Amino acid sequence: MTQSTVALCFDFDAVSTWLHTFKAHDSPTKHSRGVFGAEVGSRRILDVLDEADVPSTWFVPGHTADSFPDAVEAVLTDGHDVQSHGWSHTNPSEYESKADERADLKRSIASLESLTGETPSGYRSPYWDFSLHTLELLQDLGFEWSSSLMGREFEPYHLRENWSANPDEPYDPGERTDVLEFPVSWYRDDWPALQFVMGASSQGPRPDEQAFFDAWRAQFDWMHEHVDGGIFTLTMHPQITGVAPRPAYLAELIDHMASKPDVTFRTLDSIATDIRS
Repeated sequence: MTQSTVALCFDFDAVSTWLHTFKAHDSPTKHSRGVFGAEVGSRRILDVLDEADVPSTWFVPGHTADSFPDAVEAVLTDGHDVQSHGWSHTNPSEYESKADERADLKRSIASLESLTGETPSGYRSPYWDFSLHTLELLQDLGFEWSSSLMGREFEPYHLRENWSANPDEPYDPGERTDVLEFPVSWYRDDWPALQFVMGASSQGPRPDEQAFFDAWRAQFDWMHEHVDGGIFTLTMHPQITGVAPRPAYLAELIDHMASKPDVTFRTLDSIATDIRS
C-alpha cells in the first residue's frame, strides 16, 4: 500500500496579477476580478478547507498582503500557511536588473513579516519562471524551498546552480544546492483551463468544469497507486476556484482524496522541515 501526501496550494494574486502581469492599470473590470478573489473567493475556499479540516499553503504577493490585510489575516486565523509570491506578480525574467529583482523579493519579505510576524521560508515564482539570478537571490535571502519548477512530477528535489544550456553543447544540469523544490504543473493549475482572459492566444474553449476536477482526481489516483511517498501539489487561485460552483467541486475532490488509505494533507513548509531534518 502506498502512502501519499496532498499539498493544496493557493496563489493569492488578487489584483496584483492584473496590474503587474497583464499591465491592466486602467481596467476596473479586471481589477474587480482580483477584488472578488480577495473578498469573496478566498472566504469560500477557506470554508471548504475548514469543513474538510485540512491545512493548505497560500502563496501571497506582498501587494496582496498590503492591499487586503484582512483577507490574508483570515487565512492565518484559519490555520493555513503563508509564503512568498514576490511583492509584485512580475515574471522574474522581466526585471531589468538583479538589483530590481532583489528589491522586489525583499519588499515581499517585509510585507509578510509585518503581517504574519514570521519570515517566509518558501517561495513560489510569479509566472513559474526564474531569471538567471533568482536561485542565487533565494539563497542569499534565506529561502529554504521553492515551488516553481517542473523537474519532477510527484517528488521534491534540490535545485541546481551553475547549469549550462548552450544549444550547441550537451546540457549541463549544474550542481545541487540546498534549496528544495516542490514541483508544479500546468496540468494541476486552475488558471490555464478556467481563467478567461480576453484576447489571450492560449484561450481555449470553455471546459466541462466537473470533468476538469475529475481529471485532477484521476491524476491523484494514479499517483496514489504508483508512487509511494508521492506529493500531490495542486495550484489554485481564489479568483478562479472560488467562482461558483467550483468550491463544491473542490470539496468533492478533497473528500475523494481523504477517503483513500494512507493519505495525509500537509503544508509544503511542514514537509520541507521534515525533509531537511
